[in-house]
Amino acid sequence: MNAPEPAAPLAGAERAARQAEVVAALQRVLPAHALLWHAEDTVPYECDGLTAYRERPLAVALPETEAQVAAVLKACHRLQVPVVARGAGTGLSGGAMPHALGVTLSLAKFNKILKVDPVSRTATVQCGVRNLAISEAAAPYGLYYAPDPSSQIACTIGGNVAENSGGVHCLKYGLTVHNVLQVRGFTVDGEPVTFGSEALDAPGLDLLAAVVGSEGMLAVTTEVVVRLVPKPRLARCIMASFDDVRKAGDAVAAVIAAGIIPAGLEMMDKPMTAAVEDFVHAGYDLDAAAILLCESDGTPEEVAEEIERMQAVLSAAGATRLQVSRSEQERLTFWSGRKNAFPASGRISPDYMCMDSTIPRKKLADILLAIAEMETKYGLRCCNVFHAGDGNLHPLILFDANDPDQLRRAELFGADILETSVRLGGTVTGEHGVGVEKLNSMCVQFSPEEREQMLALKRAFDPAGLLNPGKVIPTLARCAEYGKMHVRKGLLPFPELERF
Repeated sequence: MNAPEPAAPLAGAERAARQAEVVAALQRVLPAHALLWHAEDTVPYECDGLTAYRERPLAVALPETEAQVAAVLKACHRLQVPVVARGAGTGLSGGAMPHALGVTLSLAKFNKILKVDPVSRTATVQCGVRNLAISEAAAPYGLYYAPDPSSQIACTIGGNVAENSGGVHCLKYGLTVHNVLQVRGFTVDGEPVTFGSEALDAPGLDLLAAVVGSEGMLAVTTEVVVRLVPKPRLARCIMASFDDVRKAGDAVAAVIAAGIIPAGLEMMDKPMTAAVEDFVHAGYDLDAAAILLCESDGTPEEVAEEIERMQAVLSAAGATRLQVSRSEQERLTFWSGRKNAFPASGRISPDYMCMDSTIPRKKLADILLAIAEMETKYGLRCCNVFHAGDGNLHPLILFDANDPDQLRRAELFGADILETSVRLGGTVTGEHGVGVEKLNSMCVQFSPEEREQMLALKRAFDPAGLLNPGKVIPTLARCAEYGKMHVRKGLLPFPELERF
């Protein structure tokens, strides 16, 4: 967790004058009800799901048509005003935090499902459509949209595209990038742009994978074509208990090594199972050091065979208890705890910081044991829940944001988790994005030359750096200061920081 790159300060009178200029320009292209700039109206937009850092924009634009989106972007480009696109605000890395001297472009009104095509198994939706709403619209055709982040009841497809979101079923069905065929939107200067195609191939350079996960830095998304998949005839879930986290971590690797790709493979440690069991009463084993949720879906014959194989692997790996769902309701109950891990944590702590790193599966136990040591080091509790199948961690650090020292220790705790993940051969983010949260950690993972290549791609789309500036890619000066801090605190060096 890191403070965002600061905007150049302006005196009160200068900011007011700049705001008046921007508001006047936007009033010419938006109806009165689609523009907010008074302080009390912009408060709801000052942060996303990462509430530790807040900022108020000069104005909030709420366009209702693509023509209005283009007009807003052209007006801001003409004035050289930063623009931060925003969906539902459920992001967890500060990716939609406003720029103090910029405009927040809310796309919440782009909430229409334009077409569901059961023949081609696609859906064309506006960027503000909720993730779960796509599956609800496709259900009458026996289809659904596979990526299912825990926030799917609220998060929007535009935000999913920005962060390349996953979910509990991403191991088998892939992330957003694997389930999106086309993204339409606008460049920073208001020109229409299309990435990908509804066909199997697209003319020109294939830049779809570049824009998916670009965190609003390359273009503003307004419309998405997603791939739909048939609903499986049957799904069953195994809840496996382990008396040791290393056994549970090794079991994950053993399942994959056996050639099994479960529909879902999730892990929770003892503190997390206690928190969610008290919240949803899913029947979790509270004596277990860790539990795994292993799901199989497909035809009844396929599921029966895969469940049997997974039970054998889990037993051999040291599972102390195996429980297989006997009905669809029981399967959903098993998953209810995992899906409610975040709100359950909110019941036991005033605040929590949800981290997001990815490590090799064989290192799951190592990172859990390291996090346990960090709890003592920083004097804070941590509950762990993650997509075990692809090694995507979501440690939830519990703290009280009203205590500045606890916030400071939580930030250090989070940075330690991210950097330990890198040491173990992983990455600083899996699906929540870099935003402002992981700016310093980007200095650890990537060299100045690598970061320059990232900036070169951004400049190709946005030469003036007006789209979501100050996020994702840290400046050379920031990394230099972070390197000096590492030395001052006697932290283990990284090659990328030693040059500073």
